[in-house]
Amino acid sequence: MRRLPIYFLVDVSESMIGTPIEEVQAGMRTIIQNLRVDPYALETVFVSIIVFAGKAKVLSPLTELYKFYPPVFPVGGGTALGKGMECLMDDIDRNVRKTTMEEKGDWKPIIFLFTDGNPTDNYAAAFRRWNDRYRRHCSLVAISIGDSVNVLTLAQITNDILLLKDTDQESFCQFFKWVTASIKTSSMSVSEENTDGVKLAPTEGINLEKVDPSACRDNVDENFAVLHGRCQNTRQDYLIKYARQGSGYDGGRIYGSSGFRLVGAYPIDKNSYAELSAGENVGINTTSLTGVPTCPCCGNQIGAVVCECGGLFCVGESQTNTCPWCGLEGTLGQAGPGGMNITRGLG
Repeated sequence: MRRLPIYFLVDVSESMIGTPIEEVQAGMRTIIQNLRVDPYALETVFVSIIVFAGKAKVLSPLTELYKFYPPVFPVGGGTALGKGMECLMDDIDRNVRKTTMEEKGDWKPIIFLFTDGNPTDNYAAAFRRWNDRYRRHCSLVAISIGDSVNVLTLAQITNDILLLKDTDQESFCQFFKWVTASIKTSSMSVSEENTDGVKLAPTEGINLEKVDPSACRDNVDENFAVLHGRCQNTRQDYLIKYARQGSGYDGGRIYGSSGFRLVGAYPIDKNSYAELSAGENVGINTTSLTGVPTCPCCGNQIGAVVCECGGLFCVGESQTNTCPWCGLEGTLGQAGPGGMNITRGLG
């Protein structure tokens, strides 16, 4: 049987925390449920999910559609698209069947790349490998979740770049219906042996638009500031997410272009976060951040206090607190008028 390999290459970096990662999680379940009732998809489609943050991993190996169950998506630090592409290409080498003199191999793999930011690693070698050996034999569709992605970077590896402007629940719902329709159309096409490659569904009525890279300017990626905190009471880790003001959050209200505004705080599994993080960080001054969250793990009213060791943690009403990072005990003080320099993730 000739298979149609469908890969989902998903950005699970810190900036995806919150609504984006939750909607991708729900969307994957919807895609699989809808494909399972399509006879063409059931006959041909095999699905794999690869995630990348500061590192990359195969979250779900290439699996027959009726046996596939969407995994829980982790989150990590960094946006190592180069590592994600390397992981994808290695998996294609291992698992996609090549055509031989005796039999035809699998159909051309289709890859849906979801990302909301720009690469934080050196991706040049991975992009060269892709363009030299895989691009002609695969169909890669890159989707920018929000308008923070530098599409000129994505244009180096594909001509199919789409922008999902709004990231509300309804926009995500319509988007994943479009992904499902595109897979169904492609699976029908290969089943009838009309063509080999992706057949994208129409985008009319969906807040999804094809991007022309030639009309885009090269911008610096400075859209999110994500802080890594730890709960003083439960010792569970969490991420505090800030978005650059004016980047389309908070119901689409427009703010000034300087500084970052609080989006929310979210619990994480520190083991999976460490596994997928590159271990690199940059600094930011607290004067650039607007808003302080409550702790998402225990409900303490202040979820972003900085210890002398540099670790962030939460505090409640107690006068004396213990840093869950280094164990130092002490009372709270005030930062000076110049703020404090703290560590943020790569986003």
